Amino acid sequence: MSDKKKPSGCYWIFLLVVLLALAVSVAMNFGLLLGSLVGTERVAVGAKPQDEFPRFTSRWSFGDGDTVVVRIPLEGIIARQADGGLFMPRYDKVQLLLNRIRAARNDEDVRGIILEVDSPGGAVTPSDEIYHALMQFRDSADDRRVVVFTRDVAASGAYYAAMAGDWVIAEPTAIIGSIGVMIQTLNWHELSERIGVRDTTIKSGETKDMLNPFRDVSEDELGILQDLVDSMYGRFVRIVQESRGFDDAAMSRIADGRVFTADDALKEGMIDEIGYWDDVVERTAEVMGVPSVKIIRYEHRPDWTDWLMSMRNPLHWSAWSELDRTRVLYLWRP
Repeated sequence: MSDKKKPSGCYWIFLLVVLLALAVSVAMNFGLLLGSLVGTERVAVGAKPQDEFPRFTSRWSFGDGDTVVVRIPLEGIIARQADGGLFMPRYDKVQLLLNRIRAARNDEDVRGIILEVDSPGGAVTPSDEIYHALMQFRDSADDRRVVVFTRDVAASGAYYAAMAGDWVIAEPTAIIGSIGVMIQTLNWHELSERIGVRDTTIKSGETKDMLNPFRDVSEDELGILQDLVDSMYGRFVRIVQESRGFDDAAMSRIADGRVFTADDALKEGMIDEIGYWDDVVERTAEVMGVPSVKIIRYEHRPDWTDWLMSMRNPLHWSAWSELDRTRVLYLWRP
């Protein structure tokens, strides 16, 4: 009788994991190879640069009329972080939003944008980029307008971006505001001393490793960081004042980082109206000075080259993970 033992279930699980890892590795390299080959295609004569003139499929979404308005979503954390799934095309949500705004600005038939906001804010620079792109759209023609519609949350960086709107509407249950800036990090100096973990940092200047979690933050470093936060905060305040026409007294009441209900935001003049989607459609036509508007949306359908390029690295971090890095934030993070 043979003494050989049959492979256990753990053996087969281990073998399956190894084979799966091998398959992922092959797929990643295959995608990298084909993606690089596709990326070297020749530019056709008369073609336009794709980043300067992004192209989308236009879908008729709502309403009717000769005046075309495009609805553009601003959702989730505002951060330059690629979203997608395993072996699915990944896109930088901020860049996709900016491309949609640019496409609307390039299209002479588009006279307005409805920015649909549901976001707690995020990183400072992307929030400012969105605001700037919307202002560019408004300034590109005298009759172009931006209407902002908040369904759930328009806080911090999202409210900053909303200040590019000619008219701001929020649903009755929306949360508005959180005008403020923060830098947030962890410090485990005392814990590291207790367990015997030490940090070795070679630096060119005293403040090069500010917020090093293995040491206390000095008073000078706190002053430097506070000046940075105050500068970003001052810009936020100026943007809101210019958009909403607030004086210093009004700003002092609302710009301490708190959030407001839609009712309170309306009382404070932070928004123009409380309503739902039908109200947005009606108000947009009024803002545009026309009897009705034809609302479209931009769709981006990935092709097989996007799928191949995404296989280079099918794993990714979420936008929340991206914001866990120490950085200056326009973010409401309860």
